[in-house]
Amino acid sequence: MDQNELECFLVLAEELHFGRTADRLRLSRARVSQLVQKLERRVGAPLFTRTSRSVVLTVLGSRLRDDLEPHYRGIENALARAVTSARGIEGVLHVGFSTPLAGEMVMKATAKLRVTHPELAVEVCEVPFSDPYGMLRRGDFDLQLTDFPVHEDDLAHGPTLLAEDRVLAVSAGHPLAGRDTVTLEDLAEVPLLTIAGDIPEYWLEHRLPTRTPSGRPVGPGPSVTNFQEALTLVAAGSGALLAGAHVALYHGRPGISYVPVEGDTPLGYSLMWRSDGANRAIELFGHTAREVARDMAPARPRAATPG
Repeated sequence: MDQNELECFLVLAEELHFGRTADRLRLSRARVSQLVQKLERRVGAPLFTRTSRSVVLTVLGSRLRDDLEPHYRGIENALARAVTSARGIEGVLHVGFSTPLAGEMVMKATAKLRVTHPELAVEVCEVPFSDPYGMLRRGDFDLQLTDFPVHEDDLAHGPTLLAEDRVLAVSAGHPLAGRDTVTLEDLAEVPLLTIAGDIPEYWLEHRLPTRTPSGRPVGPGPSVTNFQEALTLVAAGSGALLAGAHVALYHGRPGISYVPVEGDTPLGYSLMWRSDGANRAIELFGHTAREVARDMAPARPRAATPG
C-alpha cells in the first residue's frame, strides 16, 4: 500500500477540498487527483463524490477513513517518537504566552505534544504585562508565543501563526461605547492606560500610542501593571485600552464595551526564542503550534453593545 495515497486520502477526507489538500501536502491538484484515483482503483469503488462545487465522502469512503485514521496516526506517532528519542528531544520546555489567545494556542499545542511526545514535558506561564521579554532573556522561558511587532536583535521568531483585529475597551458610559467602530483618530477623545515597566518604546507606541496617525495627542491614563487591573480601571471610566479582539470573548464583563477599531493593522502572533537558544524541542513545539493554529479561527470583533 502506497503511504502517499493513504496520506492524501486522509487529508482530503478532512479538508473536502482539492486545493486546500494540495496546499497542505505541497502537491499540485493534479497529483492529489492522481493519488486519490489510484487508491479508488485499488479499492474498486469511488471514495468521494465530486461536483463542481463540493467534494463529499461516499459511504465507503467514510468507513475507510474511520478504519484507517487511528492506525495511520498511530504509525506516524510511533515514528515521531522514535525520531524524538534519536534526536534527544526530552526534558522540560518552558513556554510563555502574552495574551489569553496565545495561552489557548500554547495549551492546545501542549496537549497535543503530551500525546505524541510524552517524553517532552511542557510547562506554561503567562508573560508579565510590564516586562514582555525579560523572562525569555533571563532563561525563565525557552520560548514564548507573543503578539507582534517585535524588534529585538537578540531574539529570533518564527512565521505568523494567527492574526486578529484590535478593539478599544472603554467604559460602557463613554460616548465611544455606542459606536459600531472607531478609528485610531478617535483615540484623541479618551485617555489610554499606560504601562509601567521595562518596555521598549516601539512596543508602547504600537499598543498605547501617544498620538493619532494625524498627530493629535492621545491623553495618558493611569499606569497599570497587569491586565485585570487595566479592565477594572476601564470599567471605572478612568481610561481606555487597545487590545486584541479576543479580549471581548475572554473578558466580557459589565461596565466595559469593546468597540472594533477600523483601518488598524491586525495583531500577528508568533513564537519567539533567544537567538542562541534554538534546539530540537523548540522546533517540535513550533511545528505543533502551526498545526494547532490552522484549526483556530481568529477572533473577529463585533459592534459594541454598552453594558
